[in-house]
Amino acid sequence: MIGRIAGRVDYKGDDHALIDVRGVGYVVYCSDRVLATLAPGEAAALYTDLLVREDLLQLYGFPTLVEKEWFRLLMSVQGVGAKASLAILGALGPDGVSRAIALGDWTAIKAAKGIGPKTAQRVINELKDKAPMVMAMGAGQVASADDVVIEDDPAPAPAAAAPRKAPAARPNASAQSEALSALSNLGYGPSEAASAVAQAAGEDPEAETSALIRAALRLLAPKG
Repeated sequence: MIGRIAGRVDYKGDDHALIDVRGVGYVVYCSDRVLATLAPGEAAALYTDLLVREDLLQLYGFPTLVEKEWFRLLMSVQGVGAKASLAILGALGPDGVSRAIALGDWTAIKAAKGIGPKTAQRVINELKDKAPMVMAMGAGQVASADDVVIEDDPAPAPAAAAPRKAPAARPNASAQSEALSALSNLGYGPSEAASAVAQAAGEDPEAETSALIRAALRLLAPKG
């Protein structure tokens, strides 16, 4: 099983990239969102999942373990294959998927290309209990080109690299994990805790643990 690859991007296609790892080229299928971060001639590191069928071997790549886990879970839903899973991740990103599933927001899932209302609702119903587990993984490692060390690579560096856009603010994964744990210790169920934390993180993506817990508790407080 190939669990992670690191090398240089040789070229990009519409739904895949060819990554050269010490002279061996790996065709890696990725979401639109991930492909947008890869540039030919530059280093890349991706966690991978190998899909094996009777007449097919395809490698799928993800920048984080959280995104890889959502890919695997989405594919476990009836009617959702690899292409649909990548479409959902491409439309929402792993944080958006976590938030949509924790909040039961099937309309967000339906926004992905090729996903109908029934499939979107099935994704929510079958995976809502898994959202707390995946959100708690958010403090794990993140693979990026900065982690890549390529020795004895004869390929020359590109003359000029295209400027990168500044990354958008994304939820503080460590804070989410700690907030979920705190709410669980206070007696809240995994699903309701995950829903509150997801909503609070969506309103303030950079919130630290204490602020996230306070915001989630306000959302969980009885109304009236």
